[in-house]
Amino acid sequence: MRLITRSLAIGLCALLPATLSAETRVPVSQAEISLGFAPLVKEAAPAVVNIYAKRIVQARAVSPFASDPFFGRLFQDLGRPQPRVQNSLGSGVILSEDGFVVSNHHVVGEATDIRVVLSDRREFAAQVVLADEQADLAILKLEGAEGMPHLALRDSASVEVGELVLAIGNPFGVGQTVSSGIVSGLARSGAATGSARGYFIQTDAPINPGNSGGALIDVNGDLIGVNTSILTRSGGSNGIGFAIPSALVAQFLKQAREGQTSFQRPWAGLEGQAVDGDLAEGLGLSVPEGILVSDVHPQSPFAEAGVRQGDVILSVDGLPVNSGPEMIYRMSVAGLGETSLISVLRAGERLDLTVPLIRAPDMPDRAARVLGERDVLPGLALARINPAVGEELGLPLRAEGVVVTEPGPVAVRIGLRMGDVILAVNGARVETPADVARALRAVGRTVDLQVIRSGQRVSLRFRL
Repeated sequence: MRLITRSLAIGLCALLPATLSAETRVPVSQAEISLGFAPLVKEAAPAVVNIYAKRIVQARAVSPFASDPFFGRLFQDLGRPQPRVQNSLGSGVILSEDGFVVSNHHVVGEATDIRVVLSDRREFAAQVVLADEQADLAILKLEGAEGMPHLALRDSASVEVGELVLAIGNPFGVGQTVSSGIVSGLARSGAATGSARGYFIQTDAPINPGNSGGALIDVNGDLIGVNTSILTRSGGSNGIGFAIPSALVAQFLKQAREGQTSFQRPWAGLEGQAVDGDLAEGLGLSVPEGILVSDVHPQSPFAEAGVRQGDVILSVDGLPVNSGPEMIYRMSVAGLGETSLISVLRAGERLDLTVPLIRAPDMPDRAARVLGERDVLPGLALARINPAVGEELGLPLRAEGVVVTEPGPVAVRIGLRMGDVILAVNGARVETPADVARALRAVGRTVDLQVIRSGQRVSLRFRL
């Protein structure tokens, strides 16, 4: 069912203009004022759940010589990793009658046992069906659930600073708690903590540990965001909390229903920088806005649409973008397979271009290969770089050649890392994983690998 309620907010009717819409009105009677948010909470709270998750982690035994400056180094590898159960507590929001639930990745990611408890004390086992560490979102499916209370998703693009909001969750494990505040900021890119990166709604509604994955709702009871993190020095709420917008949650739910297990983002295939005051003056802009394009990949959908180096991307689908994460967010909420209207400034002229939203192309073929037990570096996993591989490993836009996708037990000891780009083996240039395998079979007693790591050329030499 969709949860609907009358708008309840606290204010003075005498200060309101006569044209204020019914959807955003404040109480008009003493009876409504005395109710506060109670009717709203009564309808929305059943759709917010507590989540108890367990995961198995490998913990290494602590050496008794760990603090000794001499013996600590000798015995630094003492003790084998031991499995340990790690528990986490968080919140979630039911999104559908058939039991799809959204929470944070850091609450349920890699969990082996998940238990979801509703406000009426019913319990369900749940499985993660789609998760993404970068967005810090996960979609769960309750086993055997039907007729679940759930929250409607509002388009978070319509949210404005100053709106009244409620945060519902389970802080510190004390039980379901409701706190109120306002939307205090939008388009907070990269401001949240942990692995989450992107675009956030900021609120001063108190959010504390355990609120993660809980609901941020408006005064109509619609979900506008999923609470994910806070900025704090004490560990408690300081009035700066962040929520992942509901528009992105809607795309996660859509892909989960389609059977995806990891979130698929549209690929931009370009590099750029936010326009600051100095750049704005040089570009003839009255105010700093947009993203100055510094490079475009030949296979990029932006290149196909006509975007060039030196263009300034001002908006996506009519909404301004002022950073890379904000642009990717706008494309992600539009969805794969769709198109976006991009407004571009070029030589003082504004152009509207249509960009297809596609995955990073997996062409040319990555030719993935894992070296065998008889090879010099057994277990070394390699792939030829293409846009899809580069996107997965966070490589530079124009990276080419052979990349390490997994170093394996031997190569990791000589210093190879995931994401290293191998240029040459003993002076012989390599362009494919097969080239690397052949070159390694031909080496003598000494091996010299030339690699690119984080933009720096590195030489790794070792003897067999």
